[in-house]
Amino acid sequence: MKISTRGRYALRVMIDLAEQRESGYIPLKEIAERQDISKKYLESIVTDLSKQGIVEGQHGKGGGYKLTKAPEEYTVGEVIRAIEGDLAPVSCLECNAKPCSRAAGCKTLNMWKGLKTIVENYFDSMTVADLVAASVEAEYVI
Repeated sequence: MKISTRGRYALRVMIDLAEQRESGYIPLKEIAERQDISKKYLESIVTDLSKQGIVEGQHGKGGGYKLTKAPEEYTVGEVIRAIEGDLAPVSCLECNAKPCSRAAGCKTLNMWKGLKTIVENYFDSMTVADLVAASVEAEYVI
């Protein structure tokens, strides 16, 4: 499994919005400048986050984006799934996947299921608030 640039940038947007939470709606231009990400690219990311109800946007003067909940109420898994979809390491474990004709005799299926469980549990055990707290200490940016 590989998290795309969109998934990593979505987490950066969420961290940025969490850090600026007290300021109300944050213009996308400001997020783009702080995160050094193209505003156009961020538009597609926040559109997906908005469709999932993770952020809300407001147009016009004083507009921008803000979180719909407190940072501690969002799991990293929730944010990544909103952008990436399923966290399955193989296609046969994705939501709504067609049943595999080889599943009954597959010697690796349990291994893939185990990996999926580990990844989901790991991402679902961390919140955006955890990332905000960690980003103060870390020099590396996602």
